[in-house]
Amino acid sequence: MQIQMEPHTLERALERGANEEEIIETLRKVRPVVAKSGRFGKVKAFQFNDVWKGKHYDQKEITVYYLVEEESIITITVYVYYGKFDI
Repeated sequence: MQIQMEPHTLERALERGANEEEIIETLRKVRPVVAKSGRFGKVKAFQFNDVWKGKHYDQKEITVYYLVEEESIITITVYVYYGKFDI
């Protein structure tokens, strides 16, 4: 399935500490979960082991919300959470 990365999605992802490769990996390798209003979400934890906004975190969890239209995934937004998650 083709991924259509909306500019808004990438802009928000970068502001929140995720990059395009992590978004694509999340979309390709994780099962979808139902979100509200006919949308879908996928969540993946990544090893981080770095500092974000002055605090060290071992991991970050990326949640990508998207729509499916015909044969395309269209990204809506990305949230990034920092902490310790099950990988």
